[in-house]
Amino acid sequence: MMKKLFSSISIILIMLFFTTILSTADQNGLIQNNAKTLFPLGFYELPEEDADLQRMAESGINLIRCSAKKDLDRIHAVGIKGVISLPLQNGATDQLKQTILELKDHPALAVWEGPDEIAWNFTAASMLYRTQKIHKEPGAWWKQTPTAVEYSREKAKTIIPNMRDAVELIRKLDNNNRPVWINEALESDLHYVRQYLKFVDITGCDIYPVKKDKRRVYKMGQAVDRWQIVGKGKPVWMVLQAFSWNELGDYYGATETAYPTFDESRFMAYNVITHGANGILYWGSAYLKSDQFRQSVYALTSELASLQPFLTAPEQGNPNINLAEIPDEEKDIRGVSSSVRRIADDWLIILVNEDDVWHMGVELNGLDQLEGKTLFELYGSQENEILDGALTTRIAPYGVKVFSTSKKWETSKKDGRDFVE
Repeated sequence: MMKKLFSSISIILIMLFFTTILSTADQNGLIQNNAKTLFPLGFYELPEEDADLQRMAESGINLIRCSAKKDLDRIHAVGIKGVISLPLQNGATDQLKQTILELKDHPALAVWEGPDEIAWNFTAASMLYRTQKIHKEPGAWWKQTPTAVEYSREKAKTIIPNMRDAVELIRKLDNNNRPVWINEALESDLHYVRQYLKFVDITGCDIYPVKKDKRRVYKMGQAVDRWQIVGKGKPVWMVLQAFSWNELGDYYGATETAYPTFDESRFMAYNVITHGANGILYWGSAYLKSDQFRQSVYALTSELASLQPFLTAPEQGNPNINLAEIPDEEKDIRGVSSSVRRIADDWLIILVNEDDVWHMGVELNGLDQLEGKTLFELYGSQENEILDGALTTRIAPYGVKVFSTSKKWETSKKDGRDFVE
């Protein structure tokens, strides 16, 4: 567990400062569309062509980042909801008021978004050294140099109160109480995030772990865990990788193409779900040069969309349901994470191997209500009868197994599932 960095005096001051602007919006992190509750499956990209937008809608994508009313009009026509990004760091300006009044009653609007990676950008962002020359050396923030510390402190004195005032204006004008979401970097500073946490509804981070020589997909669940702690239990939306680093330009230094394989994308999505993420969005697809990779992501969103009733259902709270590994050798492991959900008589069980080794003896106990019934592996061939209230299986390195009481939960949109670069 992370140690809290605040002194008791700091906590008291922050609580007094922000007491009056706690959110009245829904706190579950889900979205509503035509009276349906949906697990957010979002994209930052809004295609220029309507045919490409329709393709997104048909792939189960239900949330897109927009900039203006005309964007909301377009996505509304295909049944997708929208995120509107607002420059909250500038405060409760007349321009902000005008934007809110113009858009607040639009039927496609679902979420207000604050400035992207705001705490990261005035603390640890590489641009502070590389292009803006504010930091005098690389890694100045992680060394806690006096200049870096003082710069962040001075910026926060303006940015945090401005964000408070801007969100207060949203609460005043938006009678629909739409949530406010702010995405951060994985390691954004706890101290400053906690200062604005009181007046936002949804937190989370972006994480893009696949590069040519480093494919650290195992970091996904750990990232969710961190942001659940940082956010003190607020809904966590995770922004995942839909690009190859070399497509972003020379700044990042990547020269070789490295897209996540379909299996890696599937692992990342299900891993954040088993750790409790309340929504998934994809960034970077606007830079894509590979339609084959795009199709693989759409195959995954189609798969997740077919499970919407389960993804919006609560975890089964039976304390007797527990996951164990029956070891066959000594291993230094993170283990297997799981999610168990139910809709009436239908069940969904997700198992994710977070290690680069086989787990040969995975056992999920406490499934007494399923005794004698057969569970089917979606997109696989395994059929398991529940005996003594337990599901037993084996899982490949960084593998995912999704079991259900019926194969009807598979999507028919399977093109792209074989993508390997």
